[in-house]
Amino acid sequence: MFLTDEETGMLNGEKGPAVKKAMEILVALGEGFGAKRLVTINNVHMAGSSVLVAEEAGTKFVEDIQNQGGRFVTNVTTNPTAVDPTQWEEIGIDESDHILQNRLTNSYAGMGANTCNTCIPYLVGNSPRFGEHMAWGESSAVVYANSVCGARTNREGGPSGLASALTGRTPEYGFHLKENRHGKFLIKVETQLNDMTDFGTLGYFAGKIAGQDTPVFTGISSNPTLEQLKALSAALASSGAVSMFHAVGVTPEAPTLDEAFGGREPEKILVFGDKEKEMAEAALNKEPSDHVDWILIGCPNASVQEIREVAEALQGKKVHKDVSLWVTTAGSMYAMAERMGYIQTIKEAGGVVVRETCPFLARSRVIAPKKGYKTLTTNSAKMAFYAPGQFGLPTHYGNLNRVMKAAINGVWG
Repeated sequence: MFLTDEETGMLNGEKGPAVKKAMEILVALGEGFGAKRLVTINNVHMAGSSVLVAEEAGTKFVEDIQNQGGRFVTNVTTNPTAVDPTQWEEIGIDESDHILQNRLTNSYAGMGANTCNTCIPYLVGNSPRFGEHMAWGESSAVVYANSVCGARTNREGGPSGLASALTGRTPEYGFHLKENRHGKFLIKVETQLNDMTDFGTLGYFAGKIAGQDTPVFTGISSNPTLEQLKALSAALASSGAVSMFHAVGVTPEAPTLDEAFGGREPEKILVFGDKEKEMAEAALNKEPSDHVDWILIGCPNASVQEIREVAEALQGKKVHKDVSLWVTTAGSMYAMAERMGYIQTIKEAGGVVVRETCPFLARSRVIAPKKGYKTLTTNSAKMAFYAPGQFGLPTHYGNLNRVMKAAINGVWG
């Protein structure tokens, strides 16, 4: 792999041991994937931000990098942590995680990260530009950035993201190369997509078929909301290992079907109609009973618009006494929603708006038995797909209207 003089100097330790280690990681990664060179970047979203992922060893590694003089040379945002900074004890998180998480977050902050602690960095000031090379972790954000924004990133892990932040480089392979960004197969959407949940259901259906390939959609309305597109992105990255999609007439690299496929014919053509939507929804409903106890809204983290819709559904009502309602979001989304009065409405109804963490990146296998949770109810296809395996909780899956009725009535209607 070709290295510039500056990059060779970094690899030889001219900028200190932390940068030397970072370059060793990037060179090994690039050579493993056949990259011809490194590209300059100024944008990293750090996936390894939770101690559920890092544990003690990973936290110590990040602390050692900081102690060796490591300093981020790019814009860096951080993924959700394992704790809510103010409500960790109330929602069932152990003090040991709170202490360890503070160490990890403080190390990232000490090296220059914006510790926004969210999976929606594009809503909190880190908005990718079209064609921008980046090094992002968090699978749903990667799909959103590549597809909706037209930026260029692979799915980075914690060590590679850290290395890119220290050097301002990432290997040029995969989705950094235009020839790898074209679609592989076509899905004709022939059913109405009414809300976020329908977009998530489509993503679940397509991801199972796609694997790592890039799907192309036709039949999607030309003006889907940001929330609908992030639901689609998250589900594609969950049931499959998708890093990018095209929606003809919607996403920037697919103004036409021909451009989406780079002039090639699709390898296969599928239909997503009423029958396919019903079957996909049924597959995500793993809990046969009507029992409801833990309800989750905000996967990926909720926007202010989503928080508003929850508040409106709860206006003048109460969450059922046997139900815990979580709405997970970023700190900045929380602040705006609080100013609008939405947080107070949700609190008065008996719900909780959780910041900077989520069931995936907190120890839900500890939280659930501690709180007595037996099921998880959600409008997120990503959450419904992962919860049975990751948390041991069978799921109810449906749109926000149905989920909020369950929160109030205490049963899955």
